[in-house]
Amino acid sequence: MYSSNVADAPQIREPLHAPVAHLIRDGVVEGVHHGSVVVLDAEGQVRLQIGDIEAAFYPRSALKPVQAVAMVRAGLPLDGELLSLAAASHSGEERHLAGARRILALAELTEDRLRNVPDLPFGTAVRDTWIREGRAPSRLAQNCSGKHAAMLYTCALNGWSLDDYLDPGHPLQQAIAEIVEDLTGQRIARVTVDGCGAPLFSVSLGGLARAAARVTTAAPGTPEARVADAMRAYPEMASGAGRDVAALMGAVPGLLAKDGFEGVEIAALPDGRAVAVKISDGADRARVPVTAAALVRAGVDPSALTPFAGEALLGGGKPVGAVRVVRALDPVTGPSPV
Repeated sequence: MYSSNVADAPQIREPLHAPVAHLIRDGVVEGVHHGSVVVLDAEGQVRLQIGDIEAAFYPRSALKPVQAVAMVRAGLPLDGELLSLAAASHSGEERHLAGARRILALAELTEDRLRNVPDLPFGTAVRDTWIREGRAPSRLAQNCSGKHAAMLYTCALNGWSLDDYLDPGHPLQQAIAEIVEDLTGQRIARVTVDGCGAPLFSVSLGGLARAAARVTTAAPGTPEARVADAMRAYPEMASGAGRDVAALMGAVPGLLAKDGFEGVEIAALPDGRAVAVKISDGADRARVPVTAAALVRAGVDPSALTPFAGEALLGGGKPVGAVRVVRALDPVTGPSPV
């Protein structure tokens, strides 16, 4: 299905994004969200592309399943809810904080060894409660703490240094970079620093979709399958209560989905059909319906995706419009629904 050869890095250029969603108020297009979309079939062939799927871009947290695969390949023994948390952009709920502490305890470490940026919880309701209680930002509450705890555990198991585990030259980050290139099928275009402080690897949207498909089609028991199984079994550990990405996995049997800041999302089915989305302005109100529409184009039953079709636009407290995907993403006759 996928070649083992690694292609050259994608070109660093201004992406040629295209309209992917309209903000419609009472029949008039009030705004336009631009972006790029790719849909892969079960053989890994591009069946739909909108915008620019080959330019280098930063996948942000949508790359976390791949990072988790790299850690499992390096010996990380987690499974289930803790492995899902290792690939999470969590909401900062108590179960997330407790899970991160459990990972650190397995490594015989404490949270003061974390090197992610202190922050308030990502989940709105959790953050509001946190503020009312007068609690300060913390590394544990920051949405990437599960990943960072797993990184420290991986380092401890391998005898790698702990204080500099976020250095791009560190053995852990070199191992992650190798797996990013392996699963995307292309060289990394550039390495920068993500919001949490970890190295962030630039690939193409097409490469990101390939990586998602390779994770979901891997043989049972492999690191890829273990990560996919954990995230699908515990979607709210990889996100949080009420999060759209968890709801999407619940609505479509066997789907693996992961969102990322700045309007990025991947979603892949067990047979290898996959989609990847980038919204140029980073708007979640476009990311969600565009991802759902792309999944319909991949062959998912549209009725399962109705709740993700686009949020209502209010006027005077009443619905007067909505976010709607462009015509190129409208459902068409395609593969049999799953």
